[in-house]
Amino acid sequence: MILMNKVLTKKDIRQVAFRYMFMACNTFNYENQQGPAVVYGLNKALRKIYPNDEDYKASLNNHFKYFNTTTWMGNLLLGASLAMEEKDGTNSLEAVQSFKTGMMGPLAGIGDTLVWVLYPTIIGSISAYMGLQGNPTGAIIWLLLNIFFLFFRFKLFDIGYDSGLKLVTALGDKLSVFTEAASIMGLTVVGALIPSVVKMQVALVFQTGKVKMPIQTQILDQIMPALLPVLLTFGIYKLISSKKLTVIQIIFGLIIVSLICSYFGILKVPA
Repeated sequence: MILMNKVLTKKDIRQVAFRYMFMACNTFNYENQQGPAVVYGLNKALRKIYPNDEDYKASLNNHFKYFNTTTWMGNLLLGASLAMEEKDGTNSLEAVQSFKTGMMGPLAGIGDTLVWVLYPTIIGSISAYMGLQGNPTGAIIWLLLNIFFLFFRFKLFDIGYDSGLKLVTALGDKLSVFTEAASIMGLTVVGALIPSVVKMQVALVFQTGKVKMPIQTQILDQIMPALLPVLLTFGIYKLISSKKLTVIQIIFGLIIVSLICSYFGILKVPA
């Protein structure tokens, strides 16, 4: 079946985007992962595209297949998929599935890097640090950015519906280059935040006769300021990457070691 005329309105597109975003993680499972969320998001629009019951069911079954990507990038893919089905009907089902399968991995690489790593790490760290200093601006920035990105996600669906197929296929191999560049930028910013966010100071004082030499200020800081926070961050990174301990175990381990070292006067609370 081929459909030549557009049947979806802006309201329909908005509704699809909202329904998918609302259920993307709520119906996640380990068989087809976001498949049910995709069907829930698209089903009302697909009903308008396919008045015939058999065509409608064929499209739903096609979308029930495995689908998993960053939900932000999912908006882009599903918008393009919806446009393809609106244009070519059931003749597009195989192409839609191939398109989703082929692009959900590369786009997840971008989405995971930007959305789940860079954004919360950089903005979250800055906002949290401002909060620790008693400045409410950090919380306000975090709130406003989240509101902005909510509307931006709707816009991504529009972009996907209007020109997503051309946009994604035109990027091609550039996706991996963009992801790597974003990762390098994120690591650089996170590295610069270590001295501000991670606090660790030695309380021990070397003494011989009348000479007293604080190990922290007279030795460690002279070698490299924030040396201990950098070493601690590197050690935690190696523990996490080794996968021998869970993140929860590492957190509790840090708390226990910190309490013991503080009790025996090895570490102190930074001034």
